Amino acid sequence: RYGPAREVPVEVRGAGQASRQVNNFCAPDAFDCDKLVAVEVLTPGGNWSSYPPHKHDTASEREAVLEEIYYFEGGPGYQRVYGTHDTLAEVSGGDVVLVPHGYHGPSMAAPGYDLYYLNVLAGPAPQRSMAFCDDPDHAWIRSSWADQVVDPRLPRRVTDARGGSPGDAP
Repeated sequence: RYGPAREVPVEVRGAGQASRQVNNFCAPDAFDCDKLVAVEVLTPGGNWSSYPPHKHDTASEREAVLEEIYYFEGGPGYQRVYGTHDTLAEVSGGDVVLVPHGYHGPSMAAPGYDLYYLNVLAGPAPQRSMAFCDDPDHAWIRSSWADQVVDPRLPRRVTDARGGSPGDAP
């Protein structure tokens, strides 16, 4: 099913240097499908996204069991994944980072280089969800955003390639 860019729900998450744009084109409330969840994230140069670090590998009221793939364009940047092993990967256009379990984040855009990633998730639950649990050591970060402004470079807008109205896609 085709969904035009003008109908994609766009949100700006975080604040300050944790500001990022999320294009929810295949999020549970935006697009109907069985298991797949997918969003685009645009992180302006010098900013962090997927932050604070979080996980979604335990079935609970607050967390869904999901495996995750990040496909990157732009960069250079970095992606951290930790749990069983602690990995900090340098990423740029065409790179993929797999997150089968454990905490992940931040995704970091190097200063001067915007970072885009396609974030694809799927899990065994009958209902699609993006529910997650922040790493308790870093959960306080969310409350710090109340006193910060959103990065003025966001949101970004482009024209729908199929000739539709302007949408909020990177």
